[in-house]
Amino acid sequence: MYSNSSPGGGLSAYGWDETFEKSFASHHAAGLVPARVIGVHRGGECDVITESGPLRAGTSLVGASDPVSSPCTGDWAVLRTGRDPELTALLPRRSVIVRSSASRSSYGQALAANVDTAALVVSLGTPLNPSRIERLLALVWESGAYPVIVLTKADQSADPGHAVAEVAQLAPGVEVIVASATTGQGLDAVMAVLVGTMVLLGPSGAGKSTLGNALLGSGVLETGAVRAQDGKGRHTTVRRELIPLPNGGVLIDTPGLRGIGLFDADDGLQQVFADIEQFAQECRFSDCGHDSEPGCSVQAAIASGELSERRLDSYRKLQRENAWATSRSDARLRAQREDHKKAITRFLRETYAFRERQGRT
Repeated sequence: MYSNSSPGGGLSAYGWDETFEKSFASHHAAGLVPARVIGVHRGGECDVITESGPLRAGTSLVGASDPVSSPCTGDWAVLRTGRDPELTALLPRRSVIVRSSASRSSYGQALAANVDTAALVVSLGTPLNPSRIERLLALVWESGAYPVIVLTKADQSADPGHAVAEVAQLAPGVEVIVASATTGQGLDAVMAVLVGTMVLLGPSGAGKSTLGNALLGSGVLETGAVRAQDGKGRHTTVRRELIPLPNGGVLIDTPGLRGIGLFDADDGLQQVFADIEQFAQECRFSDCGHDSEPGCSVQAAIASGELSERRLDSYRKLQRENAWATSRSDARLRAQREDHKKAITRFLRETYAFRERQGRT
């Protein structure tokens, strides 16, 4: 459990503001108190921070019909205090980062809630993976948070400027910062743009925890070595944790993401691939498949070098993946509605049969 060392103290150090205060008015009247979730345990218990300090609370909200609605790190919750503290409800989320469930079920998985800025941590110690960057960007844009790309381990790169140019093409409108926790390069710039509640996202070995420790000014977060052959590290962060920063703001450190499946991320994809969307608007036909149709502006952009074939292929792949995940979710909802209708029909039949028997007696 981490102590509160941020200026101002109390819940304001963890992001509580007037908007949340207004939404909590009815709960205050009922004798309940606000709490922010700083960690979730496998058994369903949550570590939370309140105005009086940290504590562990149970909740019946875990295991809800839609796992995305279960408490996750960053949530603001309604807490009933007493001998057995319990979270009874969640306040409406301003943002939530959701990926497709690791089990590939029709449900999504919430990674962090009420995030203001998200640092996509990319190591310069290994070759860039453009597709992974595009996936992460889609998740963040869809969430409602603002993405920033942090290229870590700049001291291990012979030409960081080339990497910045390459990443900038993948992320139009997104700030790209080169940083090194070893030399201190870029850390001031990172702290300047990561405001409010910030989350660090990226694969194991990218340097998330090392960057987090640099922002915290201490070695609170556990770090580990990476394999020389592929730059991958083991998961030293095993669960998402929320920690106040000494100069204001809140940090959420996350385990390395092996899978970054998209989940209902249409808007996020449009934001990431805004360049392709813009070219597509100039195509001769509104239903252009961007293959060999006459007057296709997307293919013209590829021919002129304005757009790469890889980027178009990535866009199509992510569109197919997102459509598949959405269709599974839609199918589940349709099945639930059908089950509900069948249950009502069975109830009505049983009621009519009971009344008929009663009328015979």
